[in-house]
Amino acid sequence: MDKKHALAYFLEDLWTKGFKLSDEDVRFIYFGKNSTNATEWKTIIAVRTTLKVQQKFDPSFFISVLEHIAKPHINSKRQAYQSIEKRLYSASSG
Repeated sequence: MDKKHALAYFLEDLWTKGFKLSDEDVRFIYFGKNSTNATEWKTIIAVRTTLKVQQKFDPSFFISVLEHIAKPHINSKRQAYQSIEKRLYSASSG
């Protein structure tokens, strides 16, 4: 997969699997990516997490996750997922 277009391929794959994001949702995903200066892989993780936790695309949840993992000290997918889990766990138990 072309890393430069990984997000586009990921979104297209969601579509083929039956998960239909609206044009507005897709524009918001790219807006969030650009406004946080996040990498494609971090943006994909934020979309995946949003869909998994919310069972739909929730823009405010997505941007919250993306802002959280867009931080420069998160350098791997594993770190991103661990950081998200820690944050979700602390939010639900707090």
